Amino acid sequence: MKTENLEPVARKLVAPGKGILAADESSGTIEKRLKSINVPSTEENRRAYREVLFTTKGAGDFISGVILFDETIRQKTRDGRTFVEALEEQGIVPGIKVDKGAKAMANFPGEKITEGLDGLRERLAEYRQLGARFAKWRAVIAIGDKIPTRTCIEANAEALARYAALCQEADLVPIVEPEVLMDGAHTIERYFEVTEQTLRSVFDALAEHRVALEGMLLKPNMVLSGKECPQQASVQEVADATVRCMKRVVPAAVPGLVFLSGGQTDLQATEHLNAMNRIEDLPWQLSFSFGRALQAPVLKVWKGEAANVAAAQQAFHQPHEKQSDK
Repeated sequence: MKTENLEPVARKLVAPGKGILAADESSGTIEKRLKSINVPSTEENRRAYREVLFTTKGAGDFISGVILFDETIRQKTRDGRTFVEALEEQGIVPGIKVDKGAKAMANFPGEKITEGLDGLRERLAEYRQLGARFAKWRAVIAIGDKIPTRTCIEANAEALARYAALCQEADLVPIVEPEVLMDGAHTIERYFEVTEQTLRSVFDALAEHRVALEGMLLKPNMVLSGKECPQQASVQEVADATVRCMKRVVPAAVPGLVFLSGGQTDLQATEHLNAMNRIEDLPWQLSFSFGRALQAPVLKVWKGEAANVAAAQQAFHQPHEKQSDK
């Protein structure tokens, strides 16, 4: 397995002080985002909104990569550059979401399996030609009464491993995202247990499929109290539990972990990540791959109006101006 092309890209994506912007919302999700500011989800509005993010001057100082959607990787800025070119000019690595979404798993009520393996090899070859250098696949594991089952965890781990192997064959860095959802009243201890079990299964499957760990990134959830849990863990408890869980199961050969924000507010997600980064002697680089947490302030200011573009770009850039001092 050749990793000499993949490892530098993986390491660039987890460069200190930078993180990945997840701008790979499906049509349904971007529609919800735009609806929240009373903007209809037309192709032009989606393009204009993405352009606000991708052409923010200085974005490359705090964004290492951007995950695009199939529609977005084919779109252009108003001045005719492809979004891929606009990102590369800022030193940002373009990536692509390749899964087809989590669907109900037959015979397993309340559980989901991610689809999209059919035809993936051909799609990856096309995305590589369009300029993508990494890809992302998300699996979803829910916690509830008698779930998750081992069948659900193992089926998703197998799909993630097959996807990762195909990515590396196509010269793309796979971001492997097994998200254990925070919905529910479960305790942080239960969340830890399910996250550990899920990641064990994922790394077993990656090994079976001969995926080179040096040429991939893991996008895990943080270990938190469930959203409806009456006893919410503190910032430090979340940081300690998350790092302890990762140390048990994530091999040191993985260059970095890019945490998802997964239903947390932008402030919570950032506080948890900062607390983790203060823990010493970690074998991997810790970073983020946030979507909503990075975009919420921008949407509020932009409101779909060209006159607000400069202010929206400032809202995107401002929280990160001191990032390089860290």
